[in-house]
Amino acid sequence: MTGLLTRLTNKTNHVLERGFPEQRLFLRSEEGTRFIRLSPLAQFLGWAGSAAFVAWAIIATAVLLMDSIGSGNMRDQAQREQRLYEERLQILSSERDTRASEALAAQGRFNLALAQISEMQSELLSSEDRRKELETGIGVIQSTLRRTMGERDAARDSVDAMRDAARAEQEGGPALASSGEAVETLDFLTSALERTAVERDLMAASAAKAEEFAQNVIYEQRLRDERNDQIFEQLEDAVSVSLTPLDKMFRASGMPVEQILDQVRRGYSGQGGPISPLVLSTMGNTDDADTARANSILGELDRMNLYRIAAQKMPFANPVKSAFRFTSGFGMRWGRLHAGTDFAAPIGTPIYATADGVVMSADWSSGYGRLIKIQHEFGIETRYAHLSAMHVKKGQRVSRGERIGDMGNSGRSTGPHLHYEVRVGGKAVNPMIYIKAANDVF
Repeated sequence: MTGLLTRLTNKTNHVLERGFPEQRLFLRSEEGTRFIRLSPLAQFLGWAGSAAFVAWAIIATAVLLMDSIGSGNMRDQAQREQRLYEERLQILSSERDTRASEALAAQGRFNLALAQISEMQSELLSSEDRRKELETGIGVIQSTLRRTMGERDAARDSVDAMRDAARAEQEGGPALASSGEAVETLDFLTSALERTAVERDLMAASAAKAEEFAQNVIYEQRLRDERNDQIFEQLEDAVSVSLTPLDKMFRASGMPVEQILDQVRRGYSGQGGPISPLVLSTMGNTDDADTARANSILGELDRMNLYRIAAQKMPFANPVKSAFRFTSGFGMRWGRLHAGTDFAAPIGTPIYATADGVVMSADWSSGYGRLIKIQHEFGIETRYAHLSAMHVKKGQRVSRGERIGDMGNSGRSTGPHLHYEVRVGGKAVNPMIYIKAANDVF
């Protein structure tokens, strides 16, 4: 075996001798001079090792350079994404301010509508009273005219009878005393007829004035109806503009809207209360068109009021109002359900309650770190995890927009962020359903 290895080495040296001739390395010292013989194989191995080292150094340098360039690109990409997120947040903030101003304007229109409806109700009641008075006055005038005309006809008949009797007595030679009585009677009846004629003329004049007054009332009623129609149209437009976004927001949330409104309607606690419909006396008849239209508007205003109360109790708000970026959404991640949405921002960023509710717990929870759970109406629960500080305690009642904690990195977390969950009936749902649904309202 040793001989075979020696022959193989010699043969290799012979083959390599043309490119790598044998070299001698002299080492001189005080004791003498020695040399080391460098065979072609040893020179080839040294050259190959040096070439391999140089190649490795070149590749390693290239890898480091590429990694540095890639890191720079990733940082630039992260900065661009952050700028995009900030611009989007500014847009959302401006939209939120716009929606808030629209909500205030809608509230002003709502108050104006209530005042106008109250004024209309007063005018309708006053018009109803004037109509009743007019009907009563016309009835009295008509009965007086009928009675006067009857008396006039009876007086005329009496005068005719008396004249016939006087004529007959004169032809038959009546006594002077009887003729005198007849003359007196005729004078009395004549004066009575004159008085009756005067009363008739007065009644006719009164009837004419009553007719003119009735025509004026009818004209005023027509003008009032036209004005009321314009007011109704403005109110209907204002209510439609304010109610349509609320309808869309609640239906987009996926919750049973009518059940929620019924629950709110049953549980009023001094937050506005239902709006009562107009009730006017119609003498047993059905409501007129104006009353029905006003009640329809009041019904929509009542629905808008119910939406306003329900919106305070549902998590339509955003838990983070400062600049942030979404790092992970709701859904499957690494084979497991990620039951919430992650908002990344610096440690200490304020966290706000997204709806009115009661704090169920505010304590350390494995994996979640510092965790706040809030119970809301309609079986809804929200969770705020990985906090650095908590500003509420168990049993405390909080309002939407109230600061409850600070963003942190506690628990199983790879960086500062808020893990935000919404649960309905104990089942996790996508929080962005509520946040996106409210983009056109808040």
